[in-house]
Amino acid sequence: MARASEGAALIPPDAPKPSLAERISDGVRGEIRSQGLRWRLWAPVAFGAGAAIYFALKQEPPVWPLVLAAAVATGAWLWARRRGWGRSVTLPLMLLACLTLGLAGAKLRTDRVAAPIAPALEAPVTLEAWVMDVDSPGDRGHRVVLAPVWIRGLKPEATPVRLRATVRGTPPVPGTPVRLFAILNPPPPPASPGAYDFGRNAFFQRLGGTAFALSDTRVADLSPPPWQIRLTMAVNAARFSLAQRIVDRLGERTGGVAAAMTTGHETWIQPEDLDAMRDSGLAHILSISGLHMAIVGGFAFFAVRLGVAAWPWLALRVSGKKVAAVVGLVAVWSYLVLSGAPAPAQRAAVTASVMFAAILLDRAAISMQALAVAAMIVLILQPEAIVTPGFQMSFAATAALVALAEVWPPRIRELSVPWPIAAVQNVRHWLTVAVMASLVAGAATGPFAVQHFNRAAMYGLVANLLTSPIADFMMMPALALGAMLEPLGLGGPFLWVAGQGVEAMLAIGHWTAGLPGAVQIIASAPDYVLPISFLGVLLMCLWRGRLRWLGLPLALAVFWWPRSPTPDVWIGDGGANAAFAEHGVARVIRPGVRTFASDLWARRRGLEPGARTDEGWVCGRTDCAPEAQAAPLALWWGTTAPDADQLAALCGSAPLVSVRAIVEALPSGCEGRLVLDGLDYQRGGSVELWRTPSGWRAVWTADVRGERPWSRIGDLDTVGSD
Repeated sequence: MARASEGAALIPPDAPKPSLAERISDGVRGEIRSQGLRWRLWAPVAFGAGAAIYFALKQEPPVWPLVLAAAVATGAWLWARRRGWGRSVTLPLMLLACLTLGLAGAKLRTDRVAAPIAPALEAPVTLEAWVMDVDSPGDRGHRVVLAPVWIRGLKPEATPVRLRATVRGTPPVPGTPVRLFAILNPPPPPASPGAYDFGRNAFFQRLGGTAFALSDTRVADLSPPPWQIRLTMAVNAARFSLAQRIVDRLGERTGGVAAAMTTGHETWIQPEDLDAMRDSGLAHILSISGLHMAIVGGFAFFAVRLGVAAWPWLALRVSGKKVAAVVGLVAVWSYLVLSGAPAPAQRAAVTASVMFAAILLDRAAISMQALAVAAMIVLILQPEAIVTPGFQMSFAATAALVALAEVWPPRIRELSVPWPIAAVQNVRHWLTVAVMASLVAGAATGPFAVQHFNRAAMYGLVANLLTSPIADFMMMPALALGAMLEPLGLGGPFLWVAGQGVEAMLAIGHWTAGLPGAVQIIASAPDYVLPISFLGVLLMCLWRGRLRWLGLPLALAVFWWPRSPTPDVWIGDGGANAAFAEHGVARVIRPGVRTFASDLWARRRGLEPGARTDEGWVCGRTDCAPEAQAAPLALWWGTTAPDADQLAALCGSAPLVSVRAIVEALPSGCEGRLVLDGLDYQRGGSVELWRTPSGWRAVWTADVRGERPWSRIGDLDTVGSD
């Protein structure tokens, strides 16, 4: 009788094979079991989601229900863990607890930083203040950050904590007491419905308003401020002095870029250089963030570790790796102070500190666990970061790079390889890693760049690959050494090396920005699409296994999601300017007036910024109207309302009329026309309008923004002129 082979399978040949559904179910369960401790990585995601929900609300919620919900959810999670319940119960409870903690934390943070907001005054005011810092220049001149001491007409309790002021001439240095005659306004609202909220960002920086100086800056006689303000001004004065020394060493063009990368002051950057850096995808190098912290901290770490290893006596007695980690921590936080501690630099410093702390605790420095801890710390300290482009892009890029490192195969090093062959292999390996890192980081940040900035730098990969070795090995280390030695007068050689790197970077930026089709403008997707893309990016980075590829179509949602119909008309905040869409171009009624807002709206809607033609328009000192209704809009920007005949003429020229002033009554000639006046803009801010068969459909900024602490204009809490 025939015998079965000893190696034969024990499964009978006629056994039924598992169905496709069973195989899929088994595969999914296997991947879920393989996640292990990676479920903890979703805790900061849930916390951030709770904070994002808070910022998406249209009405400000009371604090006690949020705190109570967070306490109950956290208590339930801890109780389930103590009882030893399975992960199928404790994991959802953990995510719910983090979600409610994010909601409550964002609300508590809002209440903690709340400060007076400047009212919209009709007349200029005189103010006295201390210059805290020199800010980035605006369209209308240099800007400084002020700590107001006195504003004529406002009570002390209604005086903003900080103001951003545009001044005439050379900006005063930090620590200067100044007196200004200026126009005072609250922080600017979004340029269009759903656009980035500058007022919210200013609220969390405690910037209560803006001032536009109408006279030269004069020195004031003020009493000494509190010690905290004196310390801040002293640090900022040292930073600005260092920036000036760098500019004096390298010249305004090269030194301006070097100063921006060292101290954060962008005062001397040329507009054409800034545009080239944006169009080439290199603008991230100018703002101090994760790249700079990584280079400075990494350079200090490897230099000290090499120094310890080169001293055998010391290497046998101390851990060179841990000593280098301590020096790296000192370097990162020193650079944070030197940079003025902007929010992106703060987040990068926290991330770098967590990774150096992991080294001190004998943990893996580059890991998803360390990144999750850093993200949670940042969100606890600054819940508002979740809605900022900088946080979204930096952590998405870092998570993508860490995920790449997790799956990257270990390099096999051959023994006794001739040095020419080894050199070729090392260069090939570095190029492969550099290309993959740039591709992965660019892909991870792409959805956020498109949604927030509406720019796609088509040659960004080429520009970054060419610039990366210059920035990593030449420019940033030389800047760090030069900045450290320049107060002693010894930074010249290092700054010269850094200047050569800056010039090479600018040359690469201008070259790539000048290539055909270097920049593509892409309209923003609906607001709810970006969280879908964010979730897709996180799924691809945090999940272990093949199911991570389910996140790819979600991550690309910003690119393929259908866009809303383009508005026919946009009218800016206050009715001072307007534009209409015509064959893919945003025709601005008043070119050169508040161009930042009109350009921002045009890019957000995927339109090329442009200007109306002179032909076919009748324009005066206070108004502009099309001939024979050649355009959908007539604009009156005068501060005095038009009389009945003037308003009737405007109504006869276009189906939509915008009047900046308040209109008391409409003449008969405006029957059947939509007339928007100053009362509408006071209530709603800027507006987008679509022309439909049944009339005009309008979406106002105030309706999208909601009633939140940062959307309220300061109360006119005044005192007598005496």
